[in-house]
Formats: sequence, structure tokens, C-alpha cells
Amino acid sequence: MPDQNRDILLEVDDIKGYYKPKNTSSVKAVNGVSFKLKEGETLGVAGESGCGKSTLARCISGLFNPPLEYEGGRVILNGRDILSLNNEDLRKDIRGRKISYIPQSAMNALNPTAKIKTLVWNIIHQHNPKVTKEEAIAKAKRRSEELNLPTRILNEYACEFSGGMKQRIVIMLSTLLDPEVLIADEPTSALDVSTQKVLVKMLHRLVEKGLAKSLIFITHDLITLRHACDRIAVMYAGEFVEIGTVDQIVFDPVHPYTNALISSILVPEPGIREKPLKVISGKPPDLHNPPQGCKFYPRCEAGGKDEQVCKEEQELREVKGRKVKCAAPLLDSKDENYEEVSIHAE
Repeated sequence: MPDQNRDILLEVDDIKGYYKPKNTSSVKAVNGVSFKLKEGETLGVAGESGCGKSTLARCISGLFNPPLEYEGGRVILNGRDILSLNNEDLRKDIRGRKISYIPQSAMNALNPTAKIKTLVWNIIHQHNPKVTKEEAIAKAKRRSEELNLPTRILNEYACEFSGGMKQRIVIMLSTLLDPEVLIADEPTSALDVSTQKVLVKMLHRLVEKGLAKSLIFITHDLITLRHACDRIAVMYAGEFVEIGTVDQIVFDPVHPYTNALISSILVPEPGIREKPLKVISGKPPDLHNPPQGCKFYPRCEAGGKDEQVCKEEQELREVKGRKVKCAAPLLDSKDENYEEVSIHAE
């Protein structure tokens, strides 16, 4: 857990990213997400497929490539709004250097015909043309040792490695420039359980050693996040609906969607396995035309008790020590732990 007195490293303020394909209406993939990330912190982002997790990662990195377009909001890194920069400055000063993004299926991004040391040279030289090839290789060797990777990998080709080793090499490459924020999008997908554990430990080591100041870990697997993160943000239909500590989210969820998500997972751990499995009824909303108010309302078991309130737009509020975007009756305003004032998630 990061020191509560540490400075805010990254602030995402009401960020919006819409997909605008030709001849159809916009898809509101990320629609007003706000949160703060402290130095030394690992924030997990969880939610079902299609909720906007990967799009959020691209928005934070400033990767607005058609059909994804920027619709508003700010991404403030160390007091600087990076989205106010032009694309060339973003490429030179931010991407890879300040914010490093590991996309889904990153292991397939390695050029199978190039040795790893060639990839190392290309990455470092692109951002620092004055560095020599020997200096770049030396730094890659140090980084490999820091991450418990054998330095021999630098003289081998990507096609010679297993999927788990490829993923670890991608992480090594992504941290060569010592990014302040590392965004890992589904880094454990398609890996067996033992390899997932190795990868999670590797990501922990990155933050502990300061090789990346903070980490955003994106996955649909809440249980993996429990062992990897300080806080978890639950995302639904392009919005954050609950943000809290790991124990708050896993053992004491407040938002009806978070509760349903936890209840639908088969887990052998004490405290969770005793709960009966549930199925979330209905289907996710169409983000071309999302419902008014709470996006989970049409599927919510608690929503029918106060239909008018649930159809109103909601804000993140302080509830039981975490931030929740819900006005369902279970969040009774008479509860002393409930604050009516809207605030950003810190």
C-alpha cells in the first residue's frame, strides 16, 4: 500500500473517448472517467469485456487513433495536461518515456525476425538519438537482471520464447525508459496459472524498485487484482462505478454491479467461496445509445425500488470509505457513512 502522504502522480479528470465509425452513431466507450493515482500505487481496473477498459488505457496514453476520438477531459501528469500537447510532442516526450502502455496480446507485437537487442536499440534510440548501441544494450542487461530475466535473451529471437517469456520481455522493453506510469492491459491473459503468478510478482517488483513509479493493471479477473493491487476501480459501460481498497471491493462491495460481479465468480478462498454464485441478468447496454442515468439500472436488482432516482445522472460519492456511483435504496442517504456531495475519486 502506498504512503497516503505521497504526491498525486497522475490525475484523470472527466476523460471521454468515443469511437466514431463511418455511417453510424458514436460509441461512448469511455464517458467521463475521473481518478487519481499516487506515486508507488498499483490501481486495478476491472470489468466485463466491452466495458471500456482498454479504451481507457489508450485515452490515458493519448493514443487517439481513428475511429477513436478525444471528446473531452484532461490527463494531468505531474501537473501537466498531456492531452494539450500535439501528437509529435506526445510521441517524443510522453509515450514510452513518461507513460508506457502494454496493450493486449503484447507478446504478439515482438518482431520474430529481430533479436531482442535490436528491439532494445530501436526503442532507446528513438527517444534518445545520442545514446550509443553499447549503452543501450548495457541498460537492457541491467534491466533484465533487475527483473530476474537472463541476459542471454538479448541475443535471441522472439520466436524462440514461450508466451510467458515473451510477455516478460515486453514488460522489460516497456520499462527501459523508466516510465512514471506503466499501464498493463490484460498482461496475464492466455497464460497458465503458474506463469500468471510469475508475471504478477514481476509487476510488483517494478513498482517496488521504482522502475515504474506507479502501475495501472487492467484485467477482467478480479481475483488476480486482489493479489496485485492497492486499490480496484470497477468499470461498467464506459464509467467507473466503484473505487475502493482491494478488501472493500472483494469482501464488502457496495455498488450492485460490483456485488453481482463478485457473486458470479467461483473462488475457493475463505470469505468468498461461501457465497452462492449468481448470474447477472440481462445484457450490457448499447453504447451507441446508453440508458439515461445509471447504466446498470436495467439489470439491477435494487433499481426497481426507486426508478425515478436511478434514471437520473449519478456522480461518484463517498460511501463506506470508498467512492460509489449509485443512488439505489441500499445507499440510504440516512446512513452516516453516506455523503451527498459529489467528489473525485482519490
